[in-house]
Amino acid sequence: MTLKESIIQESMKLFSLKGFVSTGVNDILQAANTSKGGFYNHFTSKEDLFYVVLAEAQKIWREKTLDGLDDIASPLGKIEKFLENYRDRYLKDAEHFPGGCIFITFSVELDDQRPHLAAEVNKGFVGVRGMLKRLLNESQQADELDAGVDMNNVADMLFDGMLGASVVYGVDKSTASLDRSIGALIDYLQNMKMDTLVESFNA
Repeated sequence: MTLKESIIQESMKLFSLKGFVSTGVNDILQAANTSKGGFYNHFTSKEDLFYVVLAEAQKIWREKTLDGLDDIASPLGKIEKFLENYRDRYLKDAEHFPGGCIFITFSVELDDQRPHLAAEVNKGFVGVRGMLKRLLNESQQADELDAGVDMNNVADMLFDGMLGASVVYGVDKSTASLDRSIGALIDYLQNMKMDTLVESFNA
Protein backbone atom coordinates (compact mmCIF):
# COMPACT_ATOMS: atom_id res chain seq x y z
CA MET A 1 0.00 0.00 0.00
CA THR A 2 1.33 3.42 -0.95
CA LEU A 3 1.47 6.30 1.53
CA LYS A 4 -1.43 8.01 -0.26
CA GLU A 5 -3.55 4.87 -0.01
CA SER A 6 -2.63 4.51 3.67
CA ILE A 7 -3.69 8.10 4.40
CA ILE A 8 -7.01 7.52 2.62
CA GLN A 9 -7.72 4.23 4.41
CA GLU A 10 -6.76 5.50 7.87
CA SER A 11 -8.71 8.72 7.34
CA MET A 12 -11.78 6.76 6.31
CA LYS A 13 -11.62 4.78 9.56
CA LEU A 14 -11.13 7.92 11.65
CA PHE A 15 -13.90 9.82 9.86
CA SER A 16 -16.33 6.96 10.45
CA LEU A 17 -15.43 6.93 14.15
CA LYS A 18 -15.01 10.62 14.96
CA GLY A 19 -16.37 12.55 12.01
CA PHE A 20 -14.56 14.91 9.67
CA VAL A 21 -14.48 18.03 11.84
CA SER A 22 -13.40 16.19 15.00
CA THR A 23 -10.54 14.42 13.23
CA GLY A 24 -7.42 16.55 13.13
CA VAL A 25 -4.62 16.32 10.60
CA ASN A 26 -2.33 15.19 13.43
CA ASP A 27 -4.70 12.27 14.11
CA ILE A 28 -4.36 11.26 10.47
CA LEU A 29 -0.57 11.66 10.50
CA GLN A 30 -0.29 9.41 13.54
CA ALA A 31 -2.64 6.75 12.14
CA ALA A 32 -0.88 6.70 8.76
CA ASN A 33 2.56 6.94 10.37
CA THR A 34 3.63 9.90 8.29
CA SER A 35 4.63 13.55 8.57
CA LYS A 36 2.99 16.79 7.50
CA GLY A 37 5.29 16.75 4.49
CA GLY A 38 4.09 13.28 3.57
CA PHE A 39 0.48 14.37 3.93
CA TYR A 40 0.76 17.60 1.94
CA ASN A 41 2.70 15.81 -0.80
CA HIS A 42 -0.59 14.14 -1.69
CA PHE A 43 -3.35 16.46 -0.42
CA THR A 44 -3.56 20.22 -0.43
CA SER A 45 -5.81 20.29 2.64
CA LYS A 46 -8.00 18.13 4.88
CA GLU A 47 -10.97 19.21 2.76
CA ASP A 48 -9.18 17.98 -0.35
CA LEU A 49 -8.74 14.66 1.45
CA PHE A 50 -12.45 14.63 2.32
CA TYR A 51 -13.48 14.44 -1.34
CA VAL A 52 -11.04 11.59 -2.01
CA VAL A 53 -12.22 9.66 1.05
CA LEU A 54 -15.87 10.25 0.11
CA ALA A 55 -15.25 8.87 -3.40
CA GLU A 56 -13.43 5.83 -2.00
CA ALA A 57 -16.20 5.19 0.57
CA GLN A 58 -18.81 5.41 -2.19
CA LYS A 59 -16.84 2.93 -4.31
CA ILE A 60 -16.68 0.46 -1.41
CA TRP A 61 -20.38 1.02 -0.68
CA ARG A 62 -21.29 0.15 -4.29
CA GLU A 63 -19.07 -2.94 -4.29
CA LYS A 64 -20.60 -4.15 -1.04
CA THR A 65 -24.28 -3.34 -1.49
CA LEU A 66 -24.75 -4.03 -5.20
CA ASP A 67 -22.96 -7.38 -5.16
CA GLY A 68 -25.04 -10.08 -6.83
CA LEU A 69 -27.95 -7.85 -7.82
CA ASP A 70 -27.35 -8.33 -11.54
CA ASP A 71 -27.84 -12.08 -11.08
CA ILE A 72 -31.40 -11.60 -9.78
CA ALA A 73 -34.22 -11.19 -12.31
CA SER A 74 -36.91 -10.09 -9.85
CA PRO A 75 -36.89 -6.34 -9.05
CA LEU A 76 -38.24 -7.13 -5.58
CA GLY A 77 -35.54 -9.75 -5.16
CA LYS A 78 -32.94 -7.14 -6.02
CA ILE A 79 -34.23 -4.89 -3.23
CA GLU A 80 -34.16 -7.72 -0.71
CA LYS A 81 -30.61 -8.63 -1.73
CA PHE A 82 -29.61 -4.97 -1.53
CA LEU A 83 -30.95 -4.71 2.03
CA GLU A 84 -29.14 -7.91 3.04
CA ASN A 85 -25.90 -6.62 1.51
CA TYR A 86 -26.33 -3.25 3.19
CA ARG A 87 -26.68 -4.99 6.55
CA ASP A 88 -24.13 -7.79 6.23
CA ARG A 89 -21.50 -6.52 3.80
CA TYR A 90 -21.54 -2.76 4.36
CA LEU A 91 -22.69 -1.83 7.88
CA LYS A 92 -20.81 -4.75 9.47
CA ASP A 93 -17.61 -3.88 7.57
CA ALA A 94 -15.55 -2.87 10.61
CA GLU A 95 -12.34 -3.07 8.59
CA HIS A 96 -13.22 0.02 6.55
CA PHE A 97 -15.93 1.64 8.69
CA PRO A 98 -15.38 0.80 12.39
CA GLY A 99 -17.72 3.62 13.41
CA GLY A 100 -20.61 2.48 11.23
CA CYS A 101 -22.09 4.27 8.22
CA ILE A 102 -19.63 7.01 7.31
CA PHE A 103 -22.20 8.86 5.18
CA ILE A 104 -24.58 9.32 8.10
CA THR A 105 -21.70 10.47 10.30
CA PHE A 106 -20.77 13.01 7.63
CA SER A 107 -24.33 14.19 7.03
CA VAL A 108 -25.18 14.77 10.69
CA GLU A 109 -21.89 16.47 11.50
CA LEU A 110 -21.46 18.59 8.38
CA ASP A 111 -25.01 19.82 7.85
CA ASP A 112 -24.45 22.94 9.99
CA GLN A 113 -20.67 23.23 10.04
CA ARG A 114 -19.74 22.46 6.42
CA PRO A 115 -22.97 22.60 4.37
CA HIS A 116 -21.12 22.46 1.03
CA LEU A 117 -19.57 19.13 2.06
CA ALA A 118 -22.87 17.85 3.43
CA ALA A 119 -24.44 18.61 0.04
CA GLU A 120 -21.94 16.25 -1.62
CA VAL A 121 -22.83 13.48 0.83
CA ASN A 122 -26.57 14.04 0.39
CA LYS A 123 -26.27 13.44 -3.35
CA GLY A 124 -25.62 9.81 -2.48
CA PHE A 125 -28.75 9.63 -0.31
CA VAL A 126 -30.80 11.00 -3.20
CA GLY A 127 -29.31 8.33 -5.44
CA VAL A 128 -30.19 5.48 -3.07
CA ARG A 129 -33.74 6.70 -2.63
CA GLY A 130 -34.06 6.98 -6.40
CA MET A 131 -32.78 3.44 -6.91
CA LEU A 132 -35.32 2.07 -4.43
CA LYS A 133 -38.17 3.92 -6.17
CA ARG A 134 -37.08 2.65 -9.57
CA LEU A 135 -36.91 -0.99 -8.43
CA LEU A 136 -40.23 -0.71 -6.62
CA ASN A 137 -41.88 0.71 -9.72
CA GLU A 138 -40.41 -2.16 -11.74
CA SER A 139 -41.78 -4.59 -9.14
CA GLN A 140 -45.21 -3.05 -9.56
CA GLN A 141 -45.00 -3.29 -13.33
CA ALA A 142 -43.97 -6.96 -13.01
CA ASP A 143 -47.07 -7.60 -10.86
CA GLU A 144 -44.94 -8.43 -7.83
CA LEU A 145 -46.59 -5.65 -5.83
CA ASP A 146 -50.11 -4.23 -5.73
CA ALA A 147 -50.67 -1.62 -8.43
CA GLY A 148 -52.69 0.48 -5.98
CA VAL A 149 -49.81 1.06 -3.55
CA ASP A 150 -47.88 4.34 -3.73
CA MET A 151 -44.31 3.17 -4.34
CA ASN A 152 -42.89 6.59 -3.43
CA ASN A 153 -44.18 6.10 0.10
CA VAL A 154 -42.79 2.57 0.25
CA ALA A 155 -39.39 3.78 -0.97
CA ASP A 156 -39.37 6.53 1.66
CA MET A 157 -40.26 4.02 4.36
CA LEU A 158 -37.48 1.64 3.32
CA PHE A 159 -34.93 4.43 3.05
CA ASP A 160 -35.87 5.91 6.42
CA GLY A 161 -35.75 2.43 7.94
CA MET A 162 -32.25 1.90 6.59
CA LEU A 163 -31.09 5.22 8.01
CA GLY A 164 -32.67 4.52 11.37
CA ALA A 165 -31.04 1.10 11.59
CA SER A 166 -27.69 2.62 10.63
CA VAL A 167 -27.88 5.34 13.28
CA VAL A 168 -28.76 2.87 16.05
CA TYR A 169 -26.03 0.45 14.93
CA GLY A 170 -23.50 3.28 14.89
CA VAL A 171 -24.30 3.92 18.55
CA ASP A 172 -24.70 0.46 20.08
CA LYS A 173 -22.92 -1.82 17.54
CA SER A 174 -25.53 -4.50 18.29
CA THR A 175 -25.64 -6.93 15.38
CA ALA A 176 -28.78 -8.52 16.82
CA SER A 177 -30.60 -5.19 16.78
CA LEU A 178 -29.35 -4.46 13.27
CA ASP A 179 -30.47 -7.88 12.04
CA ARG A 180 -33.95 -7.28 13.47
CA SER A 181 -34.25 -3.78 11.98
CA ILE A 182 -33.23 -4.69 8.44
CA GLY A 183 -35.03 -8.03 8.72
CA ALA A 184 -38.24 -6.16 9.49
CA LEU A 185 -37.88 -4.20 6.23
CA ILE A 186 -37.35 -7.40 4.25
CA ASP A 187 -40.35 -9.02 5.97
CA TYR A 188 -42.43 -5.97 5.08
CA LEU A 189 -41.58 -6.38 1.40
CA GLN A 190 -42.26 -10.11 1.46
CA ASN A 191 -45.63 -9.55 3.14
CA MET A 192 -46.54 -7.00 0.48
CA LYS A 193 -45.67 -9.57 -2.17
CA MET A 194 -47.74 -12.26 -0.44
CA ASP A 195 -50.72 -9.90 -0.19
CA THR A 196 -50.47 -9.28 -3.94
CA LEU A 197 -50.37 -13.02 -4.66
CA VAL A 198 -53.42 -13.63 -2.48
CA GLU A 199 -55.32 -10.81 -4.18
CA SER A 200 -54.41 -12.24 -7.60
CA PHE A 201 -55.54 -15.70 -6.56
CA ASN A 202 -58.87 -14.40 -5.23
CA ALA A 203 -59.53 -12.19 -8.24
